[in-house]
Amino acid sequence: MAPDRLKVTVTRKLPGPVEQRLSALFDTVLNPADEPFSNAALIDAARNSDVLAPTIGDRLDAEFFEAAGDRLKLVANFGAGIDHIDVEAAAARGITVTNTPSVLAEDAADMAMALILAVPRRLVEGVRALEEGRFAGWSPTWMLGRRVRGKKLGIIGLGRVGQAVARRARAFGIEIHYHNRTPINPHVEEELEATYWDSLDQLLANMDIISVNCPHTPATYHLLSRRRLDLLPPHAYVVNISRGEIIDESALAEMIAQGRLAGAGLDVFEKEPRPNEKLLAAPNVVLLPHMASSTIESRIEMGERVIINIKMFADGHKPPDRIIPGLE
Repeated sequence: MAPDRLKVTVTRKLPGPVEQRLSALFDTVLNPADEPFSNAALIDAARNSDVLAPTIGDRLDAEFFEAAGDRLKLVANFGAGIDHIDVEAAAARGITVTNTPSVLAEDAADMAMALILAVPRRLVEGVRALEEGRFAGWSPTWMLGRRVRGKKLGIIGLGRVGQAVARRARAFGIEIHYHNRTPINPHVEEELEATYWDSLDQLLANMDIISVNCPHTPATYHLLSRRRLDLLPPHAYVVNISRGEIIDESALAEMIAQGRLAGAGLDVFEKEPRPNEKLLAAPNVVLLPHMASSTIESRIEMGERVIINIKMFADGHKPPDRIIPGLE
């Protein structure tokens, strides 16, 4: 199948250079309005396209693939996370799924580190105090935060992003601890001076800061449940730039409101786009609108990965970022 004859439908507006490149290479349908597709529109796009380039906001479940028809052959996801795509259902229909891994790690880690610093040092609270005219001058006891140097950081999911977070945290003198299904490569563990905890419960009970960096899967839904959040020391902070569903957000909000946790820095929420109202009201919580990977550079690199995957597929080769069911 010649690349210039592939019909590619893109579900959201992408950076200009990416859209221009897609349009030059393929018969591309863009979304200049940047409004999310309805489920009916997604199905219609699938039935009339060889390739669909969705984003995290598009739910491609088993029912979608059942209704997608026979033309669609590739889902080239614009993003690393694939929890919105039923990969097994796609495979059953002979549809290949790809994503854009590795290009987001550094930018996402920057944001995680920013939250790790911002919440204990009360940066957003300080900004609000200035904006509201509550700053009356320097005082020895006003707006006291917590030092991060020497604190224990527990990273849940020491993959690409988690390791990038660890490298940044080490530069601030923070101890690195982590929980994975299995330990990472011993050489990388030594480089990061990271301590592996087989028990997530024990890790949580002994950390000052928790950074959530694992993917959202059925196994990680509410991984930080109410029971597990209750294991954290009262002085601990929780940072999440991964997926909101990994944390029981209602329990987190209640515990922060009750003073049973020191605070949180969240870039993602369980029911986006609206976070829990108690989190919005809490002064010791920093909330961001899902922007950990939002840099011009990362978005263009993501688009380039999408294009590479489509071109390789069109040329009859296996796309480099193909997702294999059961191994995602």
